Amino acid sequence: MKTFRLVSLGILDNEDMTEIPLESGLIINKEDEQANWLIEAYTDISFYEYFKKIEEKENEFIVQVNITSRENDPAFFQTRLCTLKKFERHISVLLEGRLRKTRTDYAELLLGQLLDKGLDGDTLLDEFRDQLKKKPKIKPNA
Repeated sequence: MKTFRLVSLGILDNEDMTEIPLESGLIINKEDEQANWLIEAYTDISFYEYFKKIEEKENEFIVQVNITSRENDPAFFQTRLCTLKKFERHISVLLEGRLRKTRTDYAELLLGQLLDKGLDGDTLLDEFRDQLKKKPKIKPNA
């Protein structure tokens, strides 16, 4: 198994991406036959009800994460909520899932999003370069 620092977590909710501010986080590549990963997020207790609703649905959902550094390309995971623990001021959320997209897919998704906005030529190129540096949260294709 390999462990990395989780620096950002976004949860895809229909058309919206909910950014979860992290106090701390880990992501573990289990290196098993199913290519499973564990994602643990430690965040403010104000998100307890949000995650409780996800837990009650028992559905899989997509998350977008940055590993080690915000400058790294985001990765997408198809996940399920395994454990939700409440502490005095924080919660711990444990997710298990599989990697959905590779690093190159992020650039393609971003480019598609900018083309959908009607950008072209130098405007498209400038915005693409700017957004690649900022690494905004974007919705992956289904």
